[in-house]
Amino acid sequence: MTSTIISAIHARQLLDSRGRPTLEAEVSLASGDSGRASVPSGASTGKAEAVELRDGGHAWGGLGVAQAVDNVRKLIAPSLIGMDASDQSKLDSMMREMDGTPNLGRLGGNAILAVSLAAVRASAAVGRQPLYRRFAELAGAEPAMPLPMVNILSGGLHAGRGMDVQDFLVMPVGAGSYGEALQWVCRVRDAAGRICAERGLPTLLADEGGLSPGFATSFEALDLMLRSFEAAGLRAGEDVAIAIDVASSSLVDEDGAYVFGREGRSYSSAGMIGLQKEWISRYPVISIEDGLGEDDWDNWPEMTRQLGRIQLVGDDLFATRPDRIRRGIESGAANAALIKVNQNGTVSGTLDAIRTAREAGYATVISARSGETEDDYLADLAVGTAGGQIKVGSVRTSERMAKYNQLLRIEEAGLPWAGTSAIGPFGR
Repeated sequence: MTSTIISAIHARQLLDSRGRPTLEAEVSLASGDSGRASVPSGASTGKAEAVELRDGGHAWGGLGVAQAVDNVRKLIAPSLIGMDASDQSKLDSMMREMDGTPNLGRLGGNAILAVSLAAVRASAAVGRQPLYRRFAELAGAEPAMPLPMVNILSGGLHAGRGMDVQDFLVMPVGAGSYGEALQWVCRVRDAAGRICAERGLPTLLADEGGLSPGFATSFEALDLMLRSFEAAGLRAGEDVAIAIDVASSSLVDEDGAYVFGREGRSYSSAGMIGLQKEWISRYPVISIEDGLGEDDWDNWPEMTRQLGRIQLVGDDLFATRPDRIRRGIESGAANAALIKVNQNGTVSGTLDAIRTAREAGYATVISARSGETEDDYLADLAVGTAGGQIKVGSVRTSERMAKYNQLLRIEEAGLPWAGTSAIGPFGR
């Protein structure tokens, strides 16, 4: 019997970083090797994402995943046992066909993704490969260390609307290696915490470990970012730069206006472009994510035309779906794609999304979710696909550090460093 034949699949419910249920799957092979993977959950979620199947009812506040677990045990497992785990595309296609819906709403994107990821781990184990090497095989890529994009200040749905804009992040653009980049990021995060404490601002952690000082305007947050760079002994715009995740879809009201509740004003699409233009002119901002909403297709090309000298990342806009990325490419919307495996629902589909973006010259940012687990596969995915950039959260809390520490381990293999070459127009 071929050693990579699937002999068993198991699933269980466990908890994510917010203490909410999620799903973990194990795939066992005829060789005796196995792979295990757990899936994350987002707070700021797009309408085009794969469905997270939840139970409803009273248990776990309706967020349980017992039905998704049952779907793995009773439907997915019997269909996949006997198949070859090394044929990732066939496994993923089989599960999509079994589900039969465009958004994996019958079996659950969480159920399907857990099995898909566990199969990658199992096939890497039987080949005695590092996981990033297996991802590289599947992607047809040469592995490289990614540049981290790291939360310092958080608001939006990650911090109870403490600020209108969701995240202000640091990018260590002057670092010569991943290890140096991580050290610089930690210096900035520590400096920001000290400054907040000295000013009597809150130092409690948001979902992804960022600080949530509760500023009324984005400019106050950007000023604090600059002060943090200076206090860390780093040069703004040379050693470190700023990335912003607006999460605009969560700001849109029923009339299509972008409502900044803390600031006490609303913006049209043109007003949002103007606001971001002011950020770029006054601060070393080199990347903006979801500067407009997921349905604002008419205005994304104009924003890209006006602001495209920096990296403009589509998250909810693209939802890690190749068809939506192609629509963006054809219309001239954005120049980079955020990649979240649970938005897509399978490993193969995620790799297709990365390939679609890359072939059009779009940068990619491999991203975690606000509800994460201790699983560190995302580090290997970013390296193996030569994803260029990784967005995991702040350098706090173990579910985030698991990914950063795995990257430190991988770095010992002597892989090339992506650096600023990966940051869309900024890298060119």
